[in-house]
Amino acid sequence: MQSTTASSDWPGQFRLHVRDHKWSAAGLAVELLVVLALLVQSLAQIAGGTAAPGLKLALLGGAAGFATTTLGALPALVLRALPQRIEDSLLGLAAGMMLAASAFSLLLPGLDAGVEILGSKPLAAGVVVVGMALGVMLMLGLDAFTPHEHDKTGPCGPGYENCGRIWLFVFAIALHNLPEGMAIGVSFAKGDMSVGLPLTTAIALQDIPEGLAVALSLRAAGFAPGLSVLVAAASGLLEPIGALLGVGLSSGLALAYPIGLGLAAGAMIFVVSHEVIPETHRNGHQTPATLGLMTGFAIMMILDTSLG
Repeated sequence: MQSTTASSDWPGQFRLHVRDHKWSAAGLAVELLVVLALLVQSLAQIAGGTAAPGLKLALLGGAAGFATTTLGALPALVLRALPQRIEDSLLGLAAGMMLAASAFSLLLPGLDAGVEILGSKPLAAGVVVVGMALGVMLMLGLDAFTPHEHDKTGPCGPGYENCGRIWLFVFAIALHNLPEGMAIGVSFAKGDMSVGLPLTTAIALQDIPEGLAVALSLRAAGFAPGLSVLVAAASGLLEPIGALLGVGLSSGLALAYPIGLGLAAGAMIFVVSHEVIPETHRNGHQTPATLGLMTGFAIMMILDTSLG
């Protein structure tokens, strides 16, 4: 009887699996088309000589993120692991810098730009909040439709069983680095160094411990030192790509700039809350991780005051 029931349930379970798989594939295809459209827009602007004023600066900022990610990953050639307490503290430092960058270099300039365009503080806040919501939706979509693997929680996302472990780690890293690159691109979209420079400096600095953590995670997963460093470094290429996306996103309509700043901030805050902070609190080192976060926040505040 039990066998018959299981057999009768099987077609329904199969149809449900196929339907979910088709839905996941459709969602991923839509996201890829949006990303491709923004990339084509930015590249067309470069080719046509109509690029946004800060496009070259954005690409340089993205390249800086790639360089510091590579620099941070290099010690993994000789190090197999760091004490977990130190690793959690360094990730907390990166989280604090990302949070402060979101507030000082994205949300506040977004509010100022919104007030300048709309002449109303409440309307400006509403526009930036809409951008934040779009950033959260973007990250939820990427998290739901992209197969990836985390060091502690294992593989997740649709179709992960069809991907090699190295690709699962690559996709997981992409979920972190893409919004950082987009933030750099949006911050330089108007060619404003007072917005772009402190943000890019903060992201580049926090990419050092982040690159090291990624490379060490790959080593802990059993990958060779050279391959671990290579994959961690290659993940930094997503930052100049993300910078192109950010410039394309925030060009065009005047309101696209404050919305783009809000979107980048929402995406970065989502990553910090959804991924980085839980990771630093999973091993019983909440206090050093929180102290690292506060230190990173203070460093970014000083950078924004000095460079903004």
